Amino acid sequence: MVNEKETIARCLDGDRQAQKAIYENYCGKMLGVCFRYLRTIEDAEDVLQDAFIRAFSNIHQYRYDGSFEAWLRKLMVNTALNHLHKNRRLKEQLELEAVEYYISEDVETDAQLHAKDIFETLKALPDGYRTVINLYSIEGYSHKEIGEILGINESTSRSQYTRARMLLARLLTAKGRIATSHNNGKIVF
Repeated sequence: MVNEKETIARCLDGDRQAQKAIYENYCGKMLGVCFRYLRTIEDAEDVLQDAFIRAFSNIHQYRYDGSFEAWLRKLMVNTALNHLHKNRRLKEQLELEAVEYYISEDVETDAQLHAKDIFETLKALPDGYRTVINLYSIEGYSHKEIGEILGINESTSRSQYTRARMLLARLLTAKGRIATSHNNGKIVF
């Protein structure tokens, strides 16, 4: 895409070539966003397509007051959350009381832990945990905002996040990717 602003203006006029340019420019990143929330690549691809359809139908709502990529990312996240809600998996997961796990809050990351390992382990988390961790840690939403987005209390978002972190650390420990340091007892990735 040569000029994003011009391409967006052409999309407003229904120009299919401009839509194709935007799709090709962002589809890889946005598929990654969708896949963080969903269990299968097929579901992520379906959500990606639905979100791009929504984007092109509602592109007139983009106000140029932030980056287009951020606007598109938010649309992808909302479409993924709608997909989870529609399939009733998210609400059920958020309402379940999780087993309490004790893992120290003092977690340090070592450069040896690969992003792929973390991503694969995140995929193993229940939908509710994975969603809250993505919204808080990756998308940067506050617990209050997450509560509003998901229709839960702010305190539920906080507890889901804490439990998700503990379960994530437990799963990484089981994979041998976390070791407890002998000198200070911290969990080290």
